[in-house]
Amino acid sequence: MIKVDGDFDFQLSEEDISELDILKTGNNTYHILKNGAAFKIEITVSDYPNGLYSVKVNGSEYQTSIGTPLDELIKKMGFASNGSKNINSISAPMPGLILSISVEEGQEVEEDQQLLVLEAMKMENIITSPRKGVVKKVAVKQGDAVDKQQLLIEFQ
Repeated sequence: MIKVDGDFDFQLSEEDISELDILKTGNNTYHILKNGAAFKIEITVSDYPNGLYSVKVNGSEYQTSIGTPLDELIKKMGFASNGSKNINSISAPMPGLILSISVEEGQEVEEDQQLLVLEAMKMENIITSPRKGVVKKVAVKQGDAVDKQQLLIEFQ
């Protein structure tokens, strides 16, 4: 899906693209023929990780965003692909032993801040916060043996 200037949506299939006569004329410039009409294209700004581009078509500049089928699926499922994470709890990714806990209930935490250390399969696994927030509940204590998917920490 391609969105132009936030107003116009286009879907291009592989067939649509294969019907274009595209000639690269420079680093960021192209000459395109479609149904006998010629277009001079220049990509002036490219933000590939976010799918954002500024494109000049015959001298007129447009802001575009390009989404993939995965982006559409994430959106339909209600997950934000580039917004804040809405994770309310952390469960044990595997069975193990709680070696240490670095936070307490009511404490504010930052994204990627260490919450606890889980020993599993003779390895220490540092469990970090997936988002900024406040710890609502610490459901385990140091020395606890935990099962896979057991609740460890809840956020407000």
